Amino acid sequence: MNKIDSQLRQAKLATICLAVTPVNKVNKVLRAVAAAILRKQEAILSANQKDLLSINKADPRYDRALLTPARIKDIAGQLRDVVKLPSPLNQILEQRTVKSGLRLSKISAPLGVVGVIYESRPNVTVEVFSLLFKSGNACVLKGGKEADTTNTVFVKIIQKVLMANKINSDCVILLPSNRSAVKQLLKADKYIDVLIPRGNAGLIKYVRENSTIPVIETGAGMVHTYFDKSGDAKIGARIIFNAKTRRPSLCNALDTLIIHQARLKDLPALTAPLAKFKVKIFADKSAYKILKSSYQVDLLKLAGKKDFGREFLSLQMSVKTVASAEEAIEFINRHSSKHSEAIIASDKKVTEKFFVQVDAAAVYSNASTAFTDGGQFGLGAEIGISTQKLHARGPLGLKELTSYKWIVRGQGQTRY
Repeated sequence: MNKIDSQLRQAKLATICLAVTPVNKVNKVLRAVAAAILRKQEAILSANQKDLLSINKADPRYDRALLTPARIKDIAGQLRDVVKLPSPLNQILEQRTVKSGLRLSKISAPLGVVGVIYESRPNVTVEVFSLLFKSGNACVLKGGKEADTTNTVFVKIIQKVLMANKINSDCVILLPSNRSAVKQLLKADKYIDVLIPRGNAGLIKYVRENSTIPVIETGAGMVHTYFDKSGDAKIGARIIFNAKTRRPSLCNALDTLIIHQARLKDLPALTAPLAKFKVKIFADKSAYKILKSSYQVDLLKLAGKKDFGREFLSLQMSVKTVASAEEAIEFINRHSSKHSEAIIASDKKVTEKFFVQVDAAAVYSNASTAFTDGGQFGLGAEIGISTQKLHARGPLGLKELTSYKWIVRGQGQTRY
């Protein structure tokens, strides 16, 4: 048995300990981890600086990997938010007594051992631990090399708190950051119950095609916002600016603005705020014709086919002109990664049609897609945004990290 096999086996054994850990102790540990992270802030930032040295500042991964005192405070805050949430375990989902006299209860239960493969973002290490720990799951973490030093410090802090509270520290394991660890993890169905890849489309595709373990897909976001002919231009400008510039390296950031041809005259006002952040726009012919006299010339390009259905993860976006809401919906469904999509409209009939016909995990009207986040959805934190339909969809919070089992109580019944 090699080292990784041994680690995975220990994680599996740790689920027995988690099964009997009371929720008050779980919450005590989470509060202690939050406090420890704040105490160890300097060590975390020092490790993070070492990681950042290997990333080009122009690379979207740089912002994802970057930690600041404010971001560390947010990480600790998310841990405390998870503490406030009720336990998702041992909830009675259904009860009945059947003809045989057997009393059946359908009870929420942990998934078991959850492997999470992710890139760049060291905050994910803590978020994943907090949610999986509170939902009774052991977690096996496989982070990227660009944040490995920071991830290692975080896991050591967590494990030290677990040991201080007499909880098996093998319930959280960080695997080596090399590619061979990924290959071994994908075939470890003897120990891992579920795999969750959190990263770019290439990573997700690789995991889906090579894993022998059930996969919950998360991450890739080709995000559209449609400005309808009934849209409010002032609201639209605020939403477009926020969705594109707040955190452009995240998967909920705007990639393509779709605009009704009847409102092309409003396009300069809708996009003007973007120039402050030097957002590069790839516009189709109709939009380019309108923008070339108003938008900064070195930031405006004529769009090609590759600029649609593209996740930019940077201060770049495309603009597509359509003749109707139906055309916008068709375009979105053809190019979407089923993450987050939005409409800016005052026409309620068009909005309702958009809600029904657009196929995505989160569908918005008159709001920024930047809100697609477990914390913003009241889930405390998230492991990622599921873009599939089984077993969960949208932000993966505590409830989505459980399954269920049937408890059957009898009095000597046998079946003939």
